[in-house]
Formats: sequence, C-alpha cells, structure tokens
Amino acid sequence: MSTNVTIRDIARVAGVSAGTISRALKNEPGLTEATRQMVVEAARELGYDFCKLRPKRLRRLTFLLHRQHNTASSSPFYSPVLHGAEEACRKQGIVLSFMAVGPADGLIDQIRMHAPDGIVCAGFFEPELLSALRATGKQLVLIDMQLRGYSSVNPDNMMGGYLATRHLIDTGRTRVGFISGPLAHYSIRERARGYRQALFEEGILADPRLEACLPDGVDLETGAWEAMEQLLALPHPPDAVFCYNDSAALVAMRCCLAKGLKVPHDVAIVGFDDISTAVLGHRPLTTLRIDKKALGALGVELLLNGPHENPVEKIAPVELIVRASTVFDGWRPKNLATLKRT
Repeated sequence: MSTNVTIRDIARVAGVSAGTISRALKNEPGLTEATRQMVVEAARELGYDFCKLRPKRLRRLTFLLHRQHNTASSSPFYSPVLHGAEEACRKQGIVLSFMAVGPADGLIDQIRMHAPDGIVCAGFFEPELLSALRATGKQLVLIDMQLRGYSSVNPDNMMGGYLATRHLIDTGRTRVGFISGPLAHYSIRERARGYRQALFEEGILADPRLEACLPDGVDLETGAWEAMEQLLALPHPPDAVFCYNDSAALVAMRCCLAKGLKVPHDVAIVGFDDISTAVLGHRPLTTLRIDKKALGALGVELLLNGPHENPVEKIAPVELIVRASTVFDGWRPKNLATLKRT
C-alpha cells in the first residue's frame, strides 16, 4: 500500500474523472455497480490507501424489514431489534425511518423518497433485492442475515443450536428432534448446523426422520403444529425437540399437551430468541437468549464505522436459559459443564 497514490492517479489509470473516482470510493450514488467495482479494483492494484477516505457523515438511515417478517410471530424478535437501532440513532442525532417491503413493492423508488445515507436490512432478503439496493450506492448492513460481499451482524446461531441440543442430550434425552423453518434463512441453517454438530460430538447418528420442516405456504402456527404432529407420529417419536425459534416451540408445546403428553417429562422442548412470551406458556420455555436491542445497535454502529474496504461480519453471543420446559423437580444435568458454557 502506498500513501502517495492519489485519486487523480486512479483516474488516469481507470480512464474516468476524478469526481467519478471519489464517488465510487465513497460509495456515493450516481454510478453503476460495474463502474464502482472497476474503480475499486484499480485503486487496489495501485495500492491506494483507503484509510485516506473521509466518509460522509450519516444523517438519515432507513431500517428495512422484509414483509414476510412483518407478522405477529416475527414481531417479538424484530421489534426489539428496531428499537435498538432507534436508540443508537437517537444518541447520534440520526433520523431513522422504517419500511416493511417485498420484492414487488417498487423498493428503489421508495428508497429515493426516503433519501437515506445508509440502509439496515433485517432478516431474510432475496439476493436480487440486496443487489438492487447496493446499486443505489448507499451504505448497507444486514442484520440476522449473512451473504457474501455484505457487512452483517448476526447472533451466534450455530453455537445456539449446539448449546440447545447439548443441553437436551445432557438431560438424558436420546432422540432429539429438530423443527426447522425455511432453510433459505441463514440463521435457521446455522441453528440446524449446531444441532447436528452436538449430535455428532455425542456419537449420535443423525436421523433425518427426526427433522421436520414447516410446510411451504402455511403460517407458523399451522406449520409448527403439523411439524410436531409429524414427529410424534413416528414409530419411535423424539423425547426432546429443539425448535428453530420460540414461537414454533410454544406451538409444539401446545401440540404435545393436546396429545396428552407431559412437558418436559415425556418431551422436553427448547426454543431460540427468548421472546417476551417465552415464559407465558404451560411451561416456561428453555431457550437461547439474544440481546435483540444490542443487535440493532450493532447494525447502526457498523454503518457508522463504514464504509469498509472489505465486508465486516460481527457475531453477537447467545446465552442458554434453562427453564421448566426441559427440567423438573429433582432433575440434575448429566454433565454439569453444560450450564457453564453459557
């Protein structure tokens, strides 16, 4: 890297104006993504010191939530994330706007109306939507999603799935099932990976029949109920189930009770997210706690510290919270180290 390379040097090599070079390096609007990438590559080849850039101060941010997450089952998770982002913006004197959007909503036109300096995308977004957003030249950070080439903030989903399953194994459960949401979601794939990792370390052969995915085209309530029924209908049903989130876990618990089963004596259940209703079920729910407000604040912090030459990925810790859906009076963990991992 050379501190002597200037924007004019890059302009001569790239064959464009110094103004174009400046806008491209600062990720400002008005350029195609192809031009922006060409300029960045030329700057790297010449050894330009990206630290010399003075990023524009962020004054307006837009928080985007995919319409599929703007539901009663998803809001207990994403509402605190939004509140965390709001608080972080307030402290910095930044105006934050909110939009729930879908692929057919004329997203780019709406972004132009809001005129933000940066965008936070929470939850799953189609890669095509993200590519269109990036082409606007706005700084962009993903929360609760990971995609190559984008800066992101995520809970430690794999560790959470691992801790949930490890806890169930250490309570003496031998057939641990998994209820999964759509595997297009990065967080769910990672939780599934943690589930399988814990089984592998214990020497338990993963049984695909013990994994039930919510059917396509149904709401979470219906899908989680059908998934739990599918597991309970097996010739050898599970004695424990890890659910990909708390909302699904609470439905699974109600399904077990409707079938005359006792939780946790017949079936132990673990959720993920520690939403506010996790303690309101028939049995308070064992779950993985995420500091959801901190997740939103981290997303804003990542934007404020950008733009970055290379994508930055931040991982937020999770904590196993043991409650009555997996343990009962007189229960002792098989491995005391389990509870110390949190």
